[in-house]
Amino acid sequence: MSKLWGGRFTKTAEEWVDEFGASISFDKELVMEDIEGSLAHVKMLEHCGILRKEETDQIVGGLQALKEKAKKEQLLFSVEMEDIHLNLESLLIQEIGPVGGKLHTGRSRNDQVATDMHLYLRSQIKEVQNQIINLQKAILSQAEDNITTLIPGYTHLQRAQPISFAHHMMAYFWMLERDRQRFSESMKRVNVSPLGAGALAGTTFPIDREYSAGLLGFEAIYENSLDAVSDRDFIIEFLSNSSTLMMHLSRLAEEIILWSSHEFHYIELDDAFSTGSSIMPQKKNPDMAELIRGKTGRVYGNLMGLLTVLKGLPLAYNKDMQEDKEGMFDTVRTVSGSLKIFEGMIKTMTVKKDVMEKTVQSDFSNATELADYLAAKGMPFREAHEVVGKLVLSCVKQQCYLADLSMDQFKAASELFEEDIFNALSPYEAVRRRNSAGGTGFDAVQLAIQKAKRIVEEYQQEPAHL
Repeated sequence: MSKLWGGRFTKTAEEWVDEFGASISFDKELVMEDIEGSLAHVKMLEHCGILRKEETDQIVGGLQALKEKAKKEQLLFSVEMEDIHLNLESLLIQEIGPVGGKLHTGRSRNDQVATDMHLYLRSQIKEVQNQIINLQKAILSQAEDNITTLIPGYTHLQRAQPISFAHHMMAYFWMLERDRQRFSESMKRVNVSPLGAGALAGTTFPIDREYSAGLLGFEAIYENSLDAVSDRDFIIEFLSNSSTLMMHLSRLAEEIILWSSHEFHYIELDDAFSTGSSIMPQKKNPDMAELIRGKTGRVYGNLMGLLTVLKGLPLAYNKDMQEDKEGMFDTVRTVSGSLKIFEGMIKTMTVKKDVMEKTVQSDFSNATELADYLAAKGMPFREAHEVVGKLVLSCVKQQCYLADLSMDQFKAASELFEEDIFNALSPYEAVRRRNSAGGTGFDAVQLAIQKAKRIVEEYQQEPAHL
């Protein structure tokens, strides 16, 4: 089979060289986008009088036939044809004859592949956003069930203050909301058409780039043909946003792993998201959470890989840029799979409310309540901090907790202490009263949940989910 660009060459490469240079093994994933872009291009050629209607009808018919075969996975691709673009053009010519060769009028593989990737990411970002929303809904469900469930809040992985478990879970809702917004904001740079930019300099044919952009649903065209074919910022932005998303998932995965351990035992994962040991019968391992934590590095690697590929490239297109696709495809699969797994894990996990309740009764996480109590009575907070610190030290020496101290011991530390101090020491009261905006108080958490539910509902009502 001769190359579609082979007229200038007197010899062909050996098979192993073709295999090294070909991208069809992975860019065949763009088959539908490539056909979609070609359909818009040929309709534009007719619109501009460059092709006759009968020629356009033949090409459109051929492309539609290839599209149906692609849906049924009946297309046979060749390494010799290098990539998805030349493969489809060759198959089109086989399907309808030499007129198929007119499809490439006024365009290059350079603007063609860029168009394909814009189309691909546009649809994939929408799907990722939908999956983020599904995970947010799972988090909301757990939060609604655990508004008054108490858990130690940590700093430095040391118990700090008691908080609502719903409040802790909702922190991840808002992280994910920022992730979803970042993807939405990136769409203005994804939804731009490079089609018609040619190899790098445009074309002498009287094409209408805005027309083909409109057919493809693009909101704008690239203003510079060199930029159009060499820009991969939109992929870098997707990989960057995906890396941030995976970082958030990895942080939650780490907490899931800790919470499900015997040492914490705050939650139990459903069997569907756990595995056992080949040697230790008692084991129930949080493997899915661990895998997501591990796959985060994979997504980071894809981002760094593309940044490195592009950092020294002169304008416009270079073969190096063939390396832009595999990391993009891998990131889409990794992010999508991680979000789906997490949705299931969060939906089905069992929260050990009794264990969490016992935990917050057996620590010094209520010490801040004492300092706030004294400050409210007029003592400077820094002085109150020292008074409470000495009380904690005394408890450590006596091997007891603050609630175990007598009224006389409190009075010895400060005459400002009254009988109501024991109510202030209650973890439940400590959490209930923290109703500043964004706080862990039960009323504040309920307001946050209602706001979050409105955000989810509004998103689901958006027709394009952009």
